[in-house]
Amino acid sequence: MGGFGRYLAAALAARIASEGMGTAVVLLALERTGSAAHGAFVLTAWLAPHVLAAPLAGEAAARTRRPRLFHAGALAGFATAVAALTLLLGRAPVPLVLAVAVLGGSCGPMVTGGLSSLITALVPAGPGRDRAYGWDAATYNAAAVTAPAVVGLVAALGSAGPAMAVLAASGALAAALAATLPYGDRGAGDGAGPVPGTPRAGLGAGLAALWRIRELRAVTSATTLGFVGIGSLTTVSVLLATELGSPGGGGVLMTAFAVGALGGSLTLGRITSVEPGRLVRWALAGAGAALAAAAFAPSLPVTAAVFALAGVCDGPLLTATLRIRARYAPEGVRTQVFTLGAGLKLTAASAGAALVGLAADAPAAALLTGIAGLLLAAALLHTLTVPRESGRTAGTVAAGATEPSAGSATTAAGPRTPEGP
Repeated sequence: MGGFGRYLAAALAARIASEGMGTAVVLLALERTGSAAHGAFVLTAWLAPHVLAAPLAGEAAARTRRPRLFHAGALAGFATAVAALTLLLGRAPVPLVLAVAVLGGSCGPMVTGGLSSLITALVPAGPGRDRAYGWDAATYNAAAVTAPAVVGLVAALGSAGPAMAVLAASGALAAALAATLPYGDRGAGDGAGPVPGTPRAGLGAGLAALWRIRELRAVTSATTLGFVGIGSLTTVSVLLATELGSPGGGGVLMTAFAVGALGGSLTLGRITSVEPGRLVRWALAGAGAALAAAAFAPSLPVTAAVFALAGVCDGPLLTATLRIRARYAPEGVRTQVFTLGAGLKLTAASAGAALVGLAADAPAAALLTGIAGLLLAAALLHTLTVPRESGRTAGTVAAGATEPSAGSATTAAGPRTPEGP
């Protein structure tokens, strides 16, 4: 298996562990304590550190002279925390359980953006790298489909404890695979690390890059707004299915959305001839329009079909976002940009889930229309904030020009090499 093949296997294993936690923690808490609320508190402790840990993780990854040890160690810490929660949840004092969840959640940014930032070292610049980001995005969608099904099946056959153990084993496999990846030849020791003599980026450099580089600011603000809606989609799907006369149909709707997103990332997401910013706008607008139509669907099967269409539209969004981050992020803060972007989206999704909880008494169709409105607003926001000349810039880059554009936090804001970051 080549380096990128091992990367995909590691990314899929890590993201299965991450995606399964939401279901497994609640099931385990309910099984051992009789209270799903206990699981919700643990899950909140698991998710809360993501946005705070993102810049720290990104800076540490950029500074380390042994990236192999750092990345594999972060994944091993993630897996260890899952294993510890398997043993402690419902048995140990609550403060200890919450502390373990916070520590494990602090490794979360390396499972998402931190891993994705490795692709630039694994795949040469060019259309092949753009396709690689499509495959990377597919691991998220595949995990979203696979993890809940695996957790549910193992829990049904045995209990929630073994289901959590499967997630811990998946995280451990990811750590083992990450230890075998090639990490370049920039430093000593394991053959990777920062370039000697290169100025080190500060803790706020990634955030500065996200704000000052217009392409990064546009995609980050748009996707963060969009994920306020996406974060509430699971809850709204349950409410919508109940109103359609199928109380257990919420899982069917979300599975349809996830399967559609996987198909979209493997097909539309691999189109490298379309400028990624345009793909972001199409994805947000298409998903928003489809979910708006789903709010008026007359039955669960029709709604599931429209949810699948919304997923297909959403599928290319992550691929295009990753391509933009890789293309415009300054070299010294690339990992910070990836981890911060992922952390902001996760925080936005958590905020969306909380907002829909406050409005849960509203008609489900109205809530789904609100989600659609947020996605359409995100597409409009990207249109208004992306530089007007970015389309011409992309065309110039494709033709081989490499002149920098203004606005970078530390280096040129535009692509520095054809089709490269």
